[in-house]
Amino acid sequence: MLDLLKTFSWQELKQHPWRNAAAVVAVMLGVALAFSVHLINASALDEFSQAARSVGGQPDLELRGVQGQFDEALFGQVARMADVAVASPVLEVVTYALTPSGKRSLQVLGVDALVVARVAPDLMPLPDTPPGQSQPARDVLFAPGLVFLNATAQALLTTATAATSGTSPAADPVPLQLQSGTSQVTAKVAGQVRSSGRALAVMDIGAAQELFGKQGLLSRIDVRLQPGVDRDAFIRTLRSLPNWPEQVSVALPGDAQSQIDNLSRAYRVNLTVLALIALFTGAFLVFSVLSLSVAKRAQQFALLGVLGLSGRERLTLVLWESLALGVLGSACGLALGLGLAALALQLLGGDLGGGFFAGAAPKLQFSTGAAALYGALGVAAALVGGWWPARAAQHLPPAHTLKGLGDLNESPSAYQMSLFLIAAGAMLTSAPAIFGIPVAAYVSVALLLVGGITALPWLIGLLLARLTPWVAGHTLPLLAVARARHQRETAAVAVSGVVASLSLAVALTVMVASFRTSVTQWLDQVLPADLYVRSAASLSAADTVYFSPDFIQAAARLPGVAQLQAQRQVALQLDPQLPPVALIARELPNPAQNLPLVGTALAVPAGHIGIYVSEAVRDLHGASLGQTFAPLSKAFRPLALDSKAQAAPFFVAGVWRDYARQSGAIAIDRAVFVQLTGDERANDLALWLAAPPDAAQVQQALRSLSQAQGMAAADLMDFGTPGQIRATSLRIFDRSFAVTYWLQAVAIGIGLFGIAASFSAQVLARRKEFGLLAHLGLTRRQILTVVALEGAAWTVLGALAGLGLGLVVSAVLVHVVNPQSFHWTMDLMLPWLHLGGLCVAVVLAGTLTAWVAARTAASQNAVLAVKEDW
Repeated sequence: MLDLLKTFSWQELKQHPWRNAAAVVAVMLGVALAFSVHLINASALDEFSQAARSVGGQPDLELRGVQGQFDEALFGQVARMADVAVASPVLEVVTYALTPSGKRSLQVLGVDALVVARVAPDLMPLPDTPPGQSQPARDVLFAPGLVFLNATAQALLTTATAATSGTSPAADPVPLQLQSGTSQVTAKVAGQVRSSGRALAVMDIGAAQELFGKQGLLSRIDVRLQPGVDRDAFIRTLRSLPNWPEQVSVALPGDAQSQIDNLSRAYRVNLTVLALIALFTGAFLVFSVLSLSVAKRAQQFALLGVLGLSGRERLTLVLWESLALGVLGSACGLALGLGLAALALQLLGGDLGGGFFAGAAPKLQFSTGAAALYGALGVAAALVGGWWPARAAQHLPPAHTLKGLGDLNESPSAYQMSLFLIAAGAMLTSAPAIFGIPVAAYVSVALLLVGGITALPWLIGLLLARLTPWVAGHTLPLLAVARARHQRETAAVAVSGVVASLSLAVALTVMVASFRTSVTQWLDQVLPADLYVRSAASLSAADTVYFSPDFIQAAARLPGVAQLQAQRQVALQLDPQLPPVALIARELPNPAQNLPLVGTALAVPAGHIGIYVSEAVRDLHGASLGQTFAPLSKAFRPLALDSKAQAAPFFVAGVWRDYARQSGAIAIDRAVFVQLTGDERANDLALWLAAPPDAAQVQQALRSLSQAQGMAAADLMDFGTPGQIRATSLRIFDRSFAVTYWLQAVAIGIGLFGIAASFSAQVLARRKEFGLLAHLGLTRRQILTVVALEGAAWTVLGALAGLGLGLVVSAVLVHVVNPQSFHWTMDLMLPWLHLGGLCVAVVLAGTLTAWVAARTAASQNAVLAVKEDW
């Protein structure tokens, strides 16, 4: 076998290097894309985990507020418990540092320097030594207004300052301007901390409470227990305390890591599956290339069979050739994937469009196991693609093949198995997700694709049988259709690659178009005002950066403002294993018009408070329509709504679509929220203007109002019109799906090359048939016409099959994969113009390829073509 590989197979490779290189490149691209996506996500997740451990330390328990902060009196109670070795209070504030080049997000942690080193040593402040002194002052750790930055914050702030001032990044840091509400507060950099991850500033907890107006409040308490204390028993003891506050939850170490892992898992898996599409289509390209190779060498294989090479040995020989293509392609793909991952981490950080790791700058984490896995997948794809050509080489009839007649014993297709696969795929669409991953849906897509492709011979025979009466009066079309009908197994081989690639391209096109159209319609409904003003860009900063009630009232009275609606956002930690949910307090006079509801809104029963939950809250937290939602009660103590003075439960009166917050959102009427909490602040303002073109004047008036009230907020507010917000949102959407667009192009390119290789193989295998047609009186032009019509018939059928199969797969992606993965629904939209263009391109490419290949075969002398039959 080795001698045959050195001579027989090597000669084929040398004679057709570009064709085999195309198969290697297809495997290489599939492996590279999947491997690079895995490395980027794994590196980003590892960086996030390290940062979470650095900031959170190694406590045994974390006591966190469900609604942001809680009374610090709980700290003294917990610290005095006999089972507690150390209790470390922490105040978390997410704000913005104001630099000459704009606002920069900054997390501020207030800690107790006396105990933080025992729980989270990376948060221990390290003061700088003042010039002329041998050591820092003793009280610098507790001085008001002093912060200690980690390396990320130092680099971010010094770079932003140097970019506008022209000074060196190594220059002495200027006083740090931080945002609190719509005001500026000043802090001074006094040292550093070793913590990694996002930009972070650490300061004394009392100084942080005073600086941000959080006196008497904490965000969390890190608890380390005495040796031998049972953690579960201690948690039960805490929760059984008579005065234990309901708005405080008990979390375990690593819950923050689990939250981002759980939330981003579906995104990472979906991105990996999409990346593997290139490898899937690469397998069909290997199939096409080897089919062409086997067809060209059919007489050589037959001669080897006559000389004693068994059918099993011929199969093994072709599989060795496909293995060589797979190994070479996988090795190149792993190297390319490593380079792509390193480049992407340098240019994009760890974010590939999902927003989960935005702002991260992780280091590349190479994984030998992942390299072996994706390399094995590339080899397996090549072997699968080479299996059918190898089987064709095994079953070649030597006598017929040596005479150039090809395989005259095509077996009928067992379409019953195809129907079974399609039915099984359809049934799996109703299966639930497993750990948030739509495994059954992925298997369903695979079964639908395999079932649809294997049913091609039966489908081609069925459709061509209906077409035959239409061409009965025309000799050349009748000849083309008759041969395509009776050689439907051959036709299925020719168009299987394009059906696979086109169906996947159609499915991705429909999914992206449906999502984009749904997002556009959603934006149209949630942006009814003429101008929007935002104080906080993230939910985590909503409790620090806000508009005061006086500012809201004054803004509503500005000239040119016809109506103003304020919106407040609050982060609620309903489940320690899941990210916080956004509680949105806004005016809801008519929920059916104010929110993009799924279905109709229900009437709120007497004595209940109506809330409207997003689809993510419904799926992740079990907030069923028409039911009370008990977990929300832990964050509030509702005021009585009737004379009985009973606590009113929260009633889920509607479910709405929210494409902005994957972790979930709950909408409540702002008047009710103010009544329950007394919080009249706002994070967003929606303004209806008397003259919408005067938006710029109103923006300037708002800045002037802020300065007049002593807030110095000229650069603290973000403004946007509906058109600007829509354009920005869609630009982010398109960037997030850039990988999907590239995958569509790869799939179509591989499919078109597969058409060329398949038709070339079939035409070369039929060169003696063309000689016979020439002897029967057909001219060269007529032979070319027959082959072109045959190619058109095959590609039209392949395009129709690919379109139909792609639409079925797209329905699974839109109605099953997306809701199970991301917990939002969308309407199925069919971009017929784009889909029609794809199908027309495939038909034209297939017809042209068949015609070009036939020109080469028909140029041979007719006598020479059939002389072996004499």
